[in-house]
Amino acid sequence: MNELALKYGCNPNQKPSRVFMADGSELPVKVLNGKPGYINFLDALNGWQLVAELKDATGLPAAASFKHVSPAGAAVGLPLTEVERKIYWVDEGELTPLANAYARARGADRMSSYGDFICLSDICDVATAKLIKIEVSDGVIAPGFEPEALEILKSKRKGSYNVVQIDPAYRPAAIEHKQVFGISFEQGRNEIKIDRDALKNIVTENKEIPDAAKIDLIIALITIKYTQSNSVCYTKNGQVIGAGAGQQSRIHCTRLAGNKADNWFLRQSPKVLDLQFLKEIGRAERDNAIDVYIGDEYMDVLAEGSWQKTFKVKPEVFTREEKLAWLEQLTGVSLGSDAFFPFGDNIERAYKSGVKYIAETGGSIRDDNVIETCNKYGMVMCFTGIRLFHH
Repeated sequence: MNELALKYGCNPNQKPSRVFMADGSELPVKVLNGKPGYINFLDALNGWQLVAELKDATGLPAAASFKHVSPAGAAVGLPLTEVERKIYWVDEGELTPLANAYARARGADRMSSYGDFICLSDICDVATAKLIKIEVSDGVIAPGFEPEALEILKSKRKGSYNVVQIDPAYRPAAIEHKQVFGISFEQGRNEIKIDRDALKNIVTENKEIPDAAKIDLIIALITIKYTQSNSVCYTKNGQVIGAGAGQQSRIHCTRLAGNKADNWFLRQSPKVLDLQFLKEIGRAERDNAIDVYIGDEYMDVLAEGSWQKTFKVKPEVFTREEKLAWLEQLTGVSLGSDAFFPFGDNIERAYKSGVKYIAETGGSIRDDNVIETCNKYGMVMCFTGIRLFHH
């Protein structure tokens, strides 16, 4: 089959809609269940490239949670700590490396991942399918599915869940095309390989990057390669913990991603872990409640008394001072940027979220200022010489 008809394009008024191979060859994807839409396929195909590159670069199974053509999270299959299992709502059952990768990818920013398209580097196993089944998601793409895992996924959303299989041997042409306003664009595919060699040009006084941080930096760079620009990505423990996508100003990217990284770490604080939810409160509602609790809105919730709709007992206020004290313990974070930092203010903001290791393009007329700011905090920064804009 070289063509699939879709219900509509980005919006219901955009018809007709289809995906097809212009050269008449077979599509490299098969729909095993459901009926994916236009945006679903955009997420699936971008996400597949991301996880395939992560697997190739690290040798570990990889997963990504995609929303509106940017990753809400991405990760490799490192084991989860007890705290991580709890904050990702996967504290029961055995987890395979692929399941660990998906739990991490989904857990980076659970609010943004709501209704995601899931991308897996490896054949979907039963443990991963069981995690997917209990989350709100639009679909999944993988190079294959274990028979039992496929049946689990096909039972999701009353049998309409989108399951897509991709041929891992597929390689697109070296030149890619798209149309905007009836005008055709053509460019060479971004086939640049990101690995440890990209981290060799260290420009700061501190030049020590441990192996774990190198993996995190590679994850950050590969992730922003498939994130709408401008983009900045914070990583730790083999996963994205904050991604800032599509901002016109780089400092706004850094702030957005940093705020998400802060929220990821605040979820691990004892006060959040001790929250007691009513039995009928679902996973998504718990995520929303935690976001309110760690934000500034909780005082309003307390004043209104509406906490009783969510919690068994009244949670203590998480004060600003307590949050700042907890966030001071967030250290060893890695950061990747899809282009150079034009000012040292990006470094100042990154430092507040525990960033120690940075990979950015370099080449700004203010590189000296950016390097100086890194040196002030004992950070390690390498210039990759690689720009990773994605549009």
